[in-house]
Amino acid sequence: MSVFNIGFVLFPELTQLDFTGPLQVLARLPQSATHIVAKSCAPVPSDCGLSLLPTCTFANCPPLNMICVPGGSGVVAAIRDQETIDFVRRQAETAKYVTSVCTGAFVLGAAGLIKARRATTHWAYTDLLSLVGATHEKGRIVRDGNVITAGGVTSGIDFGLSIAAELAGNETAQAIQLGIEYDPAPPFDAGHPDRAPQAVRASLTGRYEKSRSAYRASIEDVMPH
Repeated sequence: MSVFNIGFVLFPELTQLDFTGPLQVLARLPQSATHIVAKSCAPVPSDCGLSLLPTCTFANCPPLNMICVPGGSGVVAAIRDQETIDFVRRQAETAKYVTSVCTGAFVLGAAGLIKARRATTHWAYTDLLSLVGATHEKGRIVRDGNVITAGGVTSGIDFGLSIAAELAGNETAQAIQLGIEYDPAPPFDAGHPDRAPQAVRASLTGRYEKSRSAYRASIEDVMPH
C-alpha cells in the first residue's frame, strides 16, 4: 500500500496548536507520513514562544496527498510571501485534500483555492472570507469538494479525527481519539461567541480589531481588484 503523504505548512508566528492539534491525530494514521514543511529547515517561531522544526523545505517536499495550512498572526505576512503561496498552490494541484485550520484559510484564499467555495475560519475573521471570494458557512469543520476548512485553533483536532475516519474508518479514528484521551469537558461553556457571555465577547473586541485590520490590508494588497 502506498504511503499517504500529509504536509503541514509552517511560517513565522503561526499558532502552534493549529498545527500540533491535527498533527498529533494524523501522525497516528496507519500507512501515512507527515511532513513539516517550511521555506528552510531553520526553526520556525510560533506565536507563543515555542519554535518548531521543519522536516523538509518547499524545495524538497514530496508530492502531498493532503496539505494543511495553520493560522496565526503570521498569516498576515504569509499571504504576502509569494514563495509560500506558490508552494501551497503547486501542492494543491494534485493533493486529494486541501485544508486549513483557523486563519490558515486566508493563505488558501490568497492562493485562489477557496474562491466560490464554502469555508470557515476563526470566528473573529469569518466576515473577511468574502475578500478571498469564499462564502462563510457556520461550522467547526466545513467541506466543499476536496477543500476542508476548520474553525479556530482547537477545531483542528476535530478536523484531524474526521480525516482519520474518512481515510482509515471510524474504529481507527476512535482508537486515535482514545489514545490521545480527547474527551473535552471544559470548565466553561464560553468557547463560541454564540454561547460566551456578552461581557466576555466585549472584552475581546478590541483585541481582535487591530489584527482584523492587518488581515484586511494584507488580503486587499494581494487579491486582484
